[in-house]
Amino acid sequence: MRWIRAAGRGLLVLVVVLTGYVASGARADDGPQGGRGPLTLATAGDLTGYLGPLLEGWNRTHPGERVTLVELPDSADETHAQMATDLRDGGRSRFDVLNIDVSWTSEFAAAGWIRPLPPDRFPLGTFLAPVVDTATYDGRLYAVPYVTNAGLLLYRKDVLAAEGVPPPRTWAELERYARTIAPKHGLDGYAGQFLPYEGLTVNAAEVVYSAGGTILGDEGARVTVDSAAAREGIGFLARGLREGWIPRQALRYKEEESKQAFQDGRLLFLRNWPYAYVAASARGSRVAGRIGAVPLPGPDGPGASVLGGSNLAVTSHARHPDSAARLIAYLTSEPVQRQVLTRGALPPVRAALYEDPALIRAFPYLPTLRESVLAAAPRPKSPRYDQVSLVVQSVVHDAMTGHEAPAAAVRRLARELAAIPQR
Repeated sequence: MRWIRAAGRGLLVLVVVLTGYVASGARADDGPQGGRGPLTLATAGDLTGYLGPLLEGWNRTHPGERVTLVELPDSADETHAQMATDLRDGGRSRFDVLNIDVSWTSEFAAAGWIRPLPPDRFPLGTFLAPVVDTATYDGRLYAVPYVTNAGLLLYRKDVLAAEGVPPPRTWAELERYARTIAPKHGLDGYAGQFLPYEGLTVNAAEVVYSAGGTILGDEGARVTVDSAAAREGIGFLARGLREGWIPRQALRYKEEESKQAFQDGRLLFLRNWPYAYVAASARGSRVAGRIGAVPLPGPDGPGASVLGGSNLAVTSHARHPDSAARLIAYLTSEPVQRQVLTRGALPPVRAALYEDPALIRAFPYLPTLRESVLAAAPRPKSPRYDQVSLVVQSVVHDAMTGHEAPAAAVRRLARELAAIPQR
């Protein structure tokens, strides 16, 4: 097993070279012949260093199917670009197994870059139910969920306790607290990930979903975003910037910048992934012991998160697809999924782990995260997801910065999404 860092990049990609499995719908001659053998897996950003030990466990017990790790860029957009470039080379692809963002499954499947998988080889019935939908396209399983995620609202429980109020359940409560309580304590009100990148697509989808709307239907075949729900959701974000309870600097925030602002004691509320809760609770954080987490608010009660996480897929030209399937089954087994959480602080896909008392003591946010995952929805499914995301980012950013009214932005969003070919 080897770690490889792409020069000048900094994204960790796990490349595992796999062997021997012939998937349903794939022919044995799709790649070189062979039963089992060494593997190459590509993944993005093992920031906690947990993955190496997991794969060392595989390598010890599977010496003939050893795993090699390769490192790609830190940025999801750059990772996607490098994977896509490699996969377009067809049979010359370096990668056998991909650890891909859940939003890429439809695109990679439609392009023929990953092969369909037989569901009965994997423990899908033991997973949190919504995560399985992220791994399907056109009614077939093209990947296996590996890590899930859902957005949470982190908050300063010491500040809310001092004011005698519970954490917000609705947008109106969030706005009121962010506008009135935060300034009293020298804090900014609310932030998410509002730089124009994939994080803004996620934040935008969440407010639309929370208001009861959708962006695309029929796996990209229909544009459904022109709705009162979308106008309400995007209006919520635009109003926050206009009224100042979302600080202007949040327009430059990605996950890390927003986490740091909260961890440094500058924010009352933050939308982020569970890893930010872990970081803000760690020794050295200025807010350790003073934070809580609840599901994202919506207009009339708890809202809806977008499902995050990653899926494991076998490339169409994998050298040893049977070994690929065996590795995926290993990485989604209960003992390994437990280590994904305890070593990597990443949310596992196995449902039973969210009810384990020992894990809940170590990770108090697990019940809230389970609730959020079960109420979450995938990002808009489309074989042109990269183009969809770029359009959403651009239009919503214009609405948030005041360059376009929310209603006009939603109409423009519908037009631009309709112009994207879906096949």
